[in-house]
Amino acid sequence: MLNISKNPLNKTVHLTGFKSTDRVFHQRHYKHLNRFLLGSALFGFILLFIPWTQSVRGTGNLTTLSPQHRPQSIQSPIPGRIEKWYVQEGDYVEKGDTILHISEVKNEYFDPRLMERTGQQIKAKNMSVESYQSKVGALNNQISALGNESNLKFEQAKNKLLQSKLKVKSDSIDLEAAQTNLQIAERQYNRIEQLQQEGLKAMTDVEAKRLKLQETQAKLISQENKLLAAKNEVLNAEMEINRVRVAYTDKISKAQSDMYTAQSNQFDSEAQVSKLENQFANYEIRTGMYYIKAPQSGYINKAIQGGIGENFKEGDRLVGIMPSDFDMAVETFVAPMDLPLVHVGEKVRIQFDGWPAIVFSGWPNASYGTFGGKIVAVETFIDPSGKYRVLIAPDPEEQEWPKEIRVGSGASTIALLEDVPIWYELWRQINGFPPNYYLPKQTTAKKEK
Repeated sequence: MLNISKNPLNKTVHLTGFKSTDRVFHQRHYKHLNRFLLGSALFGFILLFIPWTQSVRGTGNLTTLSPQHRPQSIQSPIPGRIEKWYVQEGDYVEKGDTILHISEVKNEYFDPRLMERTGQQIKAKNMSVESYQSKVGALNNQISALGNESNLKFEQAKNKLLQSKLKVKSDSIDLEAAQTNLQIAERQYNRIEQLQQEGLKAMTDVEAKRLKLQETQAKLISQENKLLAAKNEVLNAEMEINRVRVAYTDKISKAQSDMYTAQSNQFDSEAQVSKLENQFANYEIRTGMYYIKAPQSGYINKAIQGGIGENFKEGDRLVGIMPSDFDMAVETFVAPMDLPLVHVGEKVRIQFDGWPAIVFSGWPNASYGTFGGKIVAVETFIDPSGKYRVLIAPDPEEQEWPKEIRVGSGASTIALLEDVPIWYELWRQINGFPPNYYLPKQTTAKKEK
């Protein structure tokens, strides 16, 4: 009530004598209040010097320690159409169990006897390769036979040449003998003719010597012809050697050309066989992909592609699976300002969402419902949210994490730093300063060592 009246009641009405007035304005209450205020002030002053544990807080969620144990989606490496489901959401599957069956949607794989026909093509090409191998072997034998024959023919031609040369020598000797006989016949004819002129010989003897001289001249001419014929045979033998060499070189070259052609066809057929075998293996592997199987044991979370007859592309996610055996971990995110205070191997307190807990960040020993963890990895590149990712594993020296928590649920982390007075922590918070730079004892000991 405002005191605006010109007739104040406190001056005209006396308040003494009333029980309520005596109780309110009693002097003893001022004494108790003063003591209470003094004790509160003393307690607050002492409280300012109590140790307070600095910490770095972060938020994140539960995950698995190993990447292979994290929730994953099963994909199909080939496009197809869903034909049949063998599981339901929430089912447990072992590694290798069939999850669903798909069929082809590409027309080049529609043939139900595709692998059989491809196998027949491989057999036919293998027989072609064997045929070319046989042909190459036959041509090699032919080349070897032609080589042997050419050597024999060449030796025969050389022998003939040698015979012709010897015959030339023999005919040249006979020619010299004929020339000698001609000289003897001429001397005898001249002598007999002189004796006939002197009357010592008859004309008959002269005519006999003349006849013999003519016969000797005829033999000389005949021997000259034989010598020329022998020389001609030598030339023919030399030409025969060249002809044999050229003829067999041509035959061997043609056989080698046919052999190289057969080898080229053989290699081409072998390449086609390898290509067909590769294609056959691809068909066989592709046939095995018609049944989508579980890559590891776990629980079916969600069927991403549902229904029967639904088409999907290669690489599309079909179903999600959560592995059954995994090691739990927490991934939390800290601000860049707090990153230098986080170290691998440092202990962390964790509060799980949905799990009852009473947390005093400055007095971790007085907290209840938190669990211990140890930092195993600190990401070296900033997250798109502007923070750094820190991976925390269970601390084997602390209480085990509850089995009721699930991967993906939220978690809050508290990385404990050094102890400071409460007044210092209040002063730091008011000024917005970061916590004191802190190194774990192990790291400090290593540096000192």
